[in-house]
Amino acid sequence: MKNVLDMTDSEIVDTIQSGKLNICVIGIGRIGLPTALSFANSGLPTIGIDINEKLVELINSGNFPLKDEPGYDIIFDKVINEKKFRATTNFSEGINSSDVIVLSLPTPMDEKNIPDYSALLSIAKKLHDEIPDGKLIIIESTVEPGFVEKDFLDTFEGNDKKLTSGKNFGLGVCPETANPGQILNDFERLPRLVGAMDEHTQNLITKIYKHVFTVDLIPMPNCKTANAVKLTTNVFRDLNIAFVNELALIFEKAGIDIMTVLEAAKTKYNFQVHYPSAGVGGPCLPVNSYQMINFAKNFTSKTFELVEDGRKINEKMPFHTVELLEDALNEINLPLSGSSILVLGVSYKPDVKDIQLSPVEEIVNLLRKKDANILIHDPYFKNSEIFGIKILDDFIPNLENCDGLIIATAHKEFHNLDPIFLKSKMKNPIVVDSKNIIDQHLAKKHGLIYRGIGRGKI
Repeated sequence: MKNVLDMTDSEIVDTIQSGKLNICVIGIGRIGLPTALSFANSGLPTIGIDINEKLVELINSGNFPLKDEPGYDIIFDKVINEKKFRATTNFSEGINSSDVIVLSLPTPMDEKNIPDYSALLSIAKKLHDEIPDGKLIIIESTVEPGFVEKDFLDTFEGNDKKLTSGKNFGLGVCPETANPGQILNDFERLPRLVGAMDEHTQNLITKIYKHVFTVDLIPMPNCKTANAVKLTTNVFRDLNIAFVNELALIFEKAGIDIMTVLEAAKTKYNFQVHYPSAGVGGPCLPVNSYQMINFAKNFTSKTFELVEDGRKINEKMPFHTVELLEDALNEINLPLSGSSILVLGVSYKPDVKDIQLSPVEEIVNLLRKKDANILIHDPYFKNSEIFGIKILDDFIPNLENCDGLIIATAHKEFHNLDPIFLKSKMKNPIVVDSKNIIDQHLAKKHGLIYRGIGRGKI
C-alpha cells in the first residue's frame, strides 16, 4: 500500500473506508485508551503502545480498566472481540505496523510548576531513530503554543536532518477536549481542532478524524494556533473558578450566601456560572494555566499576572477548607489536634477514579500537619491506600467516632447525605461542605455545625 503521506484525497478516503488504514496510539491511559477504542470502533485496525506492562496485560486479557467511563466498556468488548484493537509495550512493533501514529502522552508539571514535556520529547527521539518514511504523526496531548513547531520538531527531525516534515513524515495536532467520566459523550459532541505543519497533512488528518468522530472539525492555520485555543478555553475556566472562589471568601465575611448569589446571577443570559470549591485539580486546568504562564514568558518581561493570581487563589482553597473546619471545632472548644476527621472523596472531580493534582491531597497533608486523626472514604477507591491512608469501604460505622466531616468531592453517593442522620450518628456534628451539596438551612435546623465555602456561619 502507498504511504499515507503520498495518498491523494480519493486514495485516503478509499483506504479509510476499506478499513486498511492502520492506527497506532502511543499512551493508552485516561484519554489515550478511549481515543484508541474510538479509532478501532470506526473499523480501523488499532494498536496501543504503553510502557505500563500491567495495563497492557490487563487490556489484552479482555479487562477494561476505565470503569468510570460509561459506554466505552461496550466498545472495548466489541473491538477486542473483532480483533480491531490490541495493546503492546513494543514501540517498534507499533510504529512499523501503522500508517498513522497518535500521541496521547501526559504533560505534567515539575516541582516548580514548569511544564514537563519529557514524555513527548522522548517519543520524538525514538521516532527519529526508528520511524519509516511516509507516516502521519498526530499530537493530541495538550502543549503550549510553539512547542510542536520548535522543541518537538527539532527533536523529531534531529541534527542529521535525515527527516523533514512534509517530506518524510506528516505532523499535525488535534488537541483532545474530553472530560474524564464523560469522554464518550464529549467525543460525540465537542468540535475538534485540526492544525498541521502543511496543508496536505491537515487535509489527511481531517479526513481521518471525520471518519472516526461525528463532530465538527475546525481547521486551524497552524499547530500553535490550535494549541492556543485549547489553552485559552481551559485557562478561561480556571480564572472564572478563581473569581468565584475569591467572591466566596469575601461573601463569607460579609454574611452573603454565595450560592444564593450565583443561582440568581445565572438567570442573566450571558452569565456562565461556576461554583466555589476546595480547589481545582485534574490533569488539565492547573497544568494548562502554568503552560500559558510559561508560554507568555517568551514574549513579555512581565509574568502573566492575571493567570498567576488565579492559580494562587485556587491553590489556597484547601487551606481555607481546613480553616473552616478549625472555626467549626472552636465553636465547641475542640482542637483539631487529636480530633478524628472524616474526609469524603479524594478524586479531583465527581464520579471518576482520578486523583491527579487533587486538592484533597493538600487538605489531607494539612490535617496531618495539625495532628488530626484522618479517615477517608471514596467509593471509587475501595480496598486502596491513598495519600498514605487506607480507604474505608464504608464510612457510616465510623461516624460515631467522628469529630468532624469534610465533603471534599461531590460524588453522587454524597448528594443524599441527610442532616438528621449525620446529627444522630456523629460524635460531634461538624460538617465542612466544600462542594455546598447540603442544604444549609436544613443543616442548621437539625443541629449541625455547618460550614460551606462562601456561606459563612449559620
